Amino acid sequence: MQAKDSSPPDGGYGWVVVVSAFIVMGLTVAVLKTFGLFFVEIQEHFDELASTTSWITSVTIAIFHLGAPVASSLCVRYTHRAVVITGGLLAFSGMALGCLGLNMIWMYATTGFLQGLGISFSWTPAISIVSHYFSKKRALANAIASAGESAFAFTFGPFFQWLISQYGWKGALLIIGGIQLNICVCGALMRPLASSCLLEASHSETETPPGDGESRTDKDQSPITHKTFNWTLVRQPEFVLYAIFGLLAAMSFFVPPLFLVPLSYSLGIDESWTASLLSILATVDFAGRLLCGWYANLHITRTVHLLTMTIALISTSLMLLPLANNYLSLAIFTGFYGFFFGTTVAVHITVLADVAGMPDFDSALGLFMLIRSAGGFVGPPLAGLIVDMAGDYRAGFYMAGATLVLSAGFLVTLDQLQQKKERSSQPNTKPKKPTLLYPSLHLLKLQNRRYQEHSVVV
Repeated sequence: MQAKDSSPPDGGYGWVVVVSAFIVMGLTVAVLKTFGLFFVEIQEHFDELASTTSWITSVTIAIFHLGAPVASSLCVRYTHRAVVITGGLLAFSGMALGCLGLNMIWMYATTGFLQGLGISFSWTPAISIVSHYFSKKRALANAIASAGESAFAFTFGPFFQWLISQYGWKGALLIIGGIQLNICVCGALMRPLASSCLLEASHSETETPPGDGESRTDKDQSPITHKTFNWTLVRQPEFVLYAIFGLLAAMSFFVPPLFLVPLSYSLGIDESWTASLLSILATVDFAGRLLCGWYANLHITRTVHLLTMTIALISTSLMLLPLANNYLSLAIFTGFYGFFFGTTVAVHITVLADVAGMPDFDSALGLFMLIRSAGGFVGPPLAGLIVDMAGDYRAGFYMAGATLVLSAGFLVTLDQLQQKKERSSQPNTKPKKPTLLYPSLHLLKLQNRRYQEHSVVV
């Protein structure tokens, strides 16, 4: 195994992987984000409360996160390609069985559990392999790949609305499941990178002498020794702080797409105009991701600083969005929220890579998603309960904004801890005070000068 194989190519076939991940993002998270179009249909069909119906999305989000450590472990044990293909099959099964619509428990098990597991097994390895293929351009590559969800959501909004109107919500679920089978095709294109995900640690620790020869570390640290999931990351303060941020952020991120459509209906906005709100959300989201990814790739601002700023702007947007009272004002506030949300998604995986390091990135991604699952599981039902108690969908947006403000505090603490460690690791360049040796040398020079003067006199 040559050392050069462990270096991310930062291009080449990596762009094929980015395009594949771009499509996977669209066929997983974009479907989840636009599932709000089914919310009212399912609620009316089963005659349930908003809080009860929201558990479908809650289960999907929770399993999406809970399945991440399993997906990461399978990626380490097998390949990213195999896990993505499995995820595509699971996502299809969830939608295909969900279209039967037997009862609410059935919906939890199919469009909730199976769909969530399919998304997890597709999204996790897709975003992970992109980070392995890129190093210097990692922020830009992640931004482009993640932009798939917003690009697809732009068309999925009106397309899903049309499917529901033509075939009903059950027929629409079956058709969407068939479309998700294309995840398997994208997974087949995700060619494993030659030993980069396994030998990057040894490459960063040991430099290979000129000639591309095998180093002793390359031989000793065989791929088998790296095929383990690193659970010890939970002992690292930086990772714990970032995971808590992710948990709180997950409580908020899935609330606006879920209640945006019902809020629009409560304001008396027509269905066709409501679907366009999701398209606006997707468009500005897409622009925000690419712009922030490009800026982050310039390495002008620390990524954690950039993330903290975008979180603050998202929370502000969510606090202002409920002030809308017509389509135009709702579209404007939705645009602000979508843009800043896109900038956040563009860099939060890159920050995770900076916090954990690439040798442990697969494990860090799985653990991060696992811890974040609690927020995704509690967020939508909690917002639904608040909405039921207040009798107003605006209350859900206030709850999401307040939670994001709290999450920003953990990012600030993380940044302070990182800077403190950086300062302590830097060598002390201040001039040292004279030691006891200095007076002795001075005395020696003085005695030597007196000896020379005495010699001249003699």
